[in-house]
Amino acid sequence: MYSSLIRKSALGLAVSLALSACVNLAPDYATPVAPTAASWPQGPAYKPAVQGTDRTVVADIGWREFFTDERLRKLIELSLANNRDLRVAALNIEKARALYQIQRADLLPTVRAVAGETASRTAATLNSSGQPQISHTYNVGVGFSSYELDFFGRVQNLKDAALQNFLATDEAQRSAQIALIAEVANTYLNLAADRERLQLSKDTYKSRQESHALTQRTFELGAASGLTLQQSLSTVEAARRDVAIYVQQVAVDENALTVLIGTQLPANLLPPELSANVSALRDLPAGVPSEVLQLRPDIRRAEHSLQAANANIGAARAAFFPSITLTASAGYASNALDALFNSGSGIWSFAPQISLPIFDYGRRSANLDVAKTDRDIALAQYDKAIQVAFREVADALAVRGTIDEALDAQRTVVDANTESLKLSEARLRSGIDSYLGVLDAQRSLYASQLVLIASRLSRQTNLVTLYKVLGGGVVEGKS
Repeated sequence: MYSSLIRKSALGLAVSLALSACVNLAPDYATPVAPTAASWPQGPAYKPAVQGTDRTVVADIGWREFFTDERLRKLIELSLANNRDLRVAALNIEKARALYQIQRADLLPTVRAVAGETASRTAATLNSSGQPQISHTYNVGVGFSSYELDFFGRVQNLKDAALQNFLATDEAQRSAQIALIAEVANTYLNLAADRERLQLSKDTYKSRQESHALTQRTFELGAASGLTLQQSLSTVEAARRDVAIYVQQVAVDENALTVLIGTQLPANLLPPELSANVSALRDLPAGVPSEVLQLRPDIRRAEHSLQAANANIGAARAAFFPSITLTASAGYASNALDALFNSGSGIWSFAPQISLPIFDYGRRSANLDVAKTDRDIALAQYDKAIQVAFREVADALAVRGTIDEALDAQRTVVDANTESLKLSEARLRSGIDSYLGVLDAQRSLYASQLVLIASRLSRQTNLVTLYKVLGGGVVEGKS
């Protein structure tokens, strides 16, 4: 009897589940058209597109392959293992996964096993025998309560929304990984550049001290004026000031790198001069189609959020239709524990319920309006993410298209200023020119050398930026 009842209940439940999968009130979803041009900008700032280049060339470059400097690789490993922001992103994924599991569980009934005893005492005045009576009732059974038959897709859409939120969180973690890798690389390169600037300022300070010592002797011999001596001293002090500034900046860079890697910065992983890292980063092709934006994790995250908002509309629409819930149980009951499973002690209950709010003063309509507005907000955020990403890539390509020429020109400037200083010193020794010409030549050379370091840094960080804005390729643990 009870097995037949259970089979019938199971069959009814299966039919209900099948029916519930037939209706979905969420709007049909299609990936929005990107609000950007179909190709990257063209013009004098951009290199010609490389024929035959496709997205897979960039996407398949993992960070270990892209960053060939072994020190930098080890620092990135430390950051991926210890960075606290990345740890929070990973924990957010675990939270989103758990929330999705909770929401998905609502699609199926929660079956519970129940066993209990009820004891009661009847007063003597209420008993025909005139004696108080104590009675016991024992029961055991299984059943489910308040299981919603999802005819109109409310629970299914809530589950879909939870899934999309989980996927969005997963993409957020991948985006955080790529951003962290790029930040570590840029901080490492800035530290290398500042260490080179520090060394240049130290060398300049030393040479100017030597030059000032000569000027001091010539002044004491009456061959140099007081003006020349003071001008020489000012260049020495300016160099000393720069040494102090770059000592400070190197310390700041090291502190920033320490926070990024999440642990103490090993001394053996400090970068050498930037000039030693010119070939430490691979070049990247520029001729990639704008469709690569659809593969960036931040844009995929925005689209998952849009899909979640779309599913929430379906859940809000389902609230306008009846809600059907089932409560059922089957088991045994007896007033004697040893007779609990005897013949005739079986019990069952089945309580379907349908409900539909009639007057809610616009609550359901307002909830639907909120869901639609959330979808429109998510769509606007998705469009903005596409536009920002397009600009980031276009800006990086503009730098890439011009930085080599600027770098080559700056090398020529340094060479010319080096030669000018030699000529100025020769003219001073020959008595043709004053010391002022040497001072100007020194300042020009020093300034041009600093600009050259900045130009080399700009080229290196541009490659890191391209790696980041094109989606970051293969991230460890996500390949």
